[in-house]
Amino acid sequence: MRQVKDVRLGDHLCLAFTHEAEQREVSVTFVTAGLARGERVLYLTDDPTPDRVRHWLEEAGVDVAAVTAAGQLGVRPAREGYLVSGRFDPDAMITALRGEVAGSLAAGFSGFRISGEMGWALRGVAGAERLEEYERRITALFHEGMSAAICQYDTRVFPPDRLDALTGCHPEQVQMNALLQDGPLRVTPAFDSEGRPVLRVSGAIDRDTAAAWDAALQSAVGEDGDVRVDMGGLEFIDVAGLRVLVRTAAALPDGRCLRVLRLAPALDKVIRMVGWDRTSGLVIDSEVASA
Repeated sequence: MRQVKDVRLGDHLCLAFTHEAEQREVSVTFVTAGLARGERVLYLTDDPTPDRVRHWLEEAGVDVAAVTAAGQLGVRPAREGYLVSGRFDPDAMITALRGEVAGSLAAGFSGFRISGEMGWALRGVAGAERLEEYERRITALFHEGMSAAICQYDTRVFPPDRLDALTGCHPEQVQMNALLQDGPLRVTPAFDSEGRPVLRVSGAIDRDTAAAWDAALQSAVGEDGDVRVDMGGLEFIDVAGLRVLVRTAAALPDGRCLRVLRLAPALDKVIRMVGWDRTSGLVIDSEVASA
């Protein structure tokens, strides 16, 4: 899973997002990074008008009018990119993107990057059944090294099987930048489908990363509401790391809890064996954990 700050020309990535807040964070970071590097940026929005995305960028400090007038930024409805002929044609889209790359370089930009919202593919558009074919084929263009892309898929509307197939057509997925990276431990902010903050934990928590793990949890405690921790990407956690989790939960004020999501069954068993599951403020979401 790639952090959005690490996207470079040559990348063809996908974002499988669960809430607009996550989509916005990744999209704005991707676009502003391209503008800062002197690349030309095209954003294809699933909205009929580009106002929502322009507002995001303006809120991030981008002079949208200026970079648009300079030809560096384009925000267009998806139908003007993917569905110019009224249907989706992979061959025509690949040809069009190759032209966008060539035109960007000829105009003096250092490269070309594009991000597209893909919800249009669920509306019975002719040719949409060829989207997987397109996603597989277009990777070769990006691998030439003068362009980059993030294709956006909303996990709330794409059927799981279709979503798996489409994300699998990309060399890698992208996510928000990590809150912290300490050796093998990475903690990344995200959102659930209702827009509630979640910390995604991946890698390993041991005595070398315990302090960073504690700091990440404390940063979440400083926000309002429950603390949600997705441990589905965790490869290892020692007893000291579990104690940090339990201690953080126990210290929460009444009315708040620390919810652990997607905990490995073996770790869930350990927590229950020693009785930590009865800790005030700690909730092991067994339904999500077993998914």
